[in-house]
Amino acid sequence: MMVRGIRGAITVDHDEKDEIKSATLNLFQAILVQNQLSPSDISCVFITATPDISSVFPAEAIREIEDFRYVPVLCAQEIDVKGAMPRCVRMLVLAMTRCEPREIKHVYLRGAQRLRQDLCEERKTQ
Repeated sequence: MMVRGIRGAITVDHDEKDEIKSATLNLFQAILVQNQLSPSDISCVFITATPDISSVFPAEAIREIEDFRYVPVLCAQEIDVKGAMPRCVRMLVLAMTRCEPREIKHVYLRGAQRLRQDLCEERKTQ
């Protein structure tokens, strides 16, 4: 088994605590399901949020799941690039897997699908 990085992102409509936590959890769960991961497979999770998300740390959503209580989760602010996608939570999950890099299923939800259309289109053709 190897440690692989699994990317994902999701957008929210509003900078509201419940919406951000729900979206973060939705993204995290989609990454777990689509890559057939269990809590013991996860080494750590890095989360960034655009500067217009400030009502909550998105990592709180994962930390509140009992099975992930001891998994390191870190939040940071995304670089404030002019014209970048607003209200976006990005995630990098480092996990133990037998998958080859091409087999990893990166997850982009809602408006964040525009960030990596190459990966979203590739998934549609598989």
